[in-house]
Amino acid sequence: MDFAYSDEQQMLRDSVLRYGEEHWAAADRLKTLAAGPEMTKRRWAEMAELGWLMLPIAESDGGLGGSAADVMAVMEGVGRHLMAVPYVTSCVLVPALLEGSEAGAELLGEIGAGTAVAAAGFLEADSGYDLRHVTTRTVRHGEGWRLSGAKVHVEDGADADWFVVSARTAGADHESDGIGLFLIDRAAEGLAVDGSRAIDGHRHARLMLDDVAAIPVGDVEAATPVIEAAVDRAIAAQLAEAVGSMEAASEATLDHLRTRHQFGVAIGSFQVLQHRMVDMVVAGEEARSMAYHATLNLGRDPHTRTRAVSAGKVRVAESGVYVGQQAVQLHGGVGFSEELIVSHHLRRQMMLAQAFGNADHHRTRFARLGAGA
Repeated sequence: MDFAYSDEQQMLRDSVLRYGEEHWAAADRLKTLAAGPEMTKRRWAEMAELGWLMLPIAESDGGLGGSAADVMAVMEGVGRHLMAVPYVTSCVLVPALLEGSEAGAELLGEIGAGTAVAAAGFLEADSGYDLRHVTTRTVRHGEGWRLSGAKVHVEDGADADWFVVSARTAGADHESDGIGLFLIDRAAEGLAVDGSRAIDGHRHARLMLDDVAAIPVGDVEAATPVIEAAVDRAIAAQLAEAVGSMEAASEATLDHLRTRHQFGVAIGSFQVLQHRMVDMVVAGEEARSMAYHATLNLGRDPHTRTRAVSAGKVRVAESGVYVGQQAVQLHGGVGFSEELIVSHHLRRQMMLAQAFGNADHHRTRFARLGAGA
């Protein structure tokens, strides 16, 4: 796809890359991850000062109203330097869910200022990646609502201050209608947050809700289109992150092939390794084109948007894991070690490939839409 960043977007991308080089250097990654949430909070505050957290938030909600291409420019830098921050979940996904709502107005301001982190929970036991499979139940309680159920995986939810979750207000478990969005304070009575650290350094969570007080967001019986559009925006942002990671892994591998010597010559002179390196670069460029295609179709009608995002998800997921695997293999046995950055790129690519639906899920989604379903 023929696409080029504007001068402003290129400047934004360059600033994120410079920040990554200074604060998320590959040589310091293990130390940064070992420092835990406190280090992430410091980095988060720095990103807030630079205005990046406000970028995806609509101007009407107090943000900068940045475009999807602006977010893509940021995410390439995030991916290239493997910044283990909840940018997609807290700054892209949640603002898309809360956009224009009175319930989320104050929280969106706190997110943009970096004083609050939010995450969204949709997936439930036995639901696969189906956003319409919702068994979490709601009960009216005076002027408010109370929720009971569980969310089995919340991206970047371990350290979130607020959660936006889907819950059923009417209908059967698999119906599209009768699903609402609800805002929950982490400190709410009856909410249990079970956090865990994934292989890529991100911290996710499982939520258990037992008669938890919640604030309704928008129409409590017709949130499905809002959820699906917001998740598509999050996926597009992660596609750009994956592209940035692929580019960095390929460059690190090329540098290794040029400097590692065997039999008195650089191993990059071996033709078979040159071919594998070319395949990595080609896979990365294919992924970049599909990421651009998905991002530039986010503003289209739901059918076109969804097909573009699912097609991008499939190809980028396959390319990302392939590039990561090749990078590790071409480094030899040391490629698997934690001390080498390419192993971290592979881990992140593996997690991104599963986030918001794996390749099989999106192939099915794409085919179903092609059949007019």
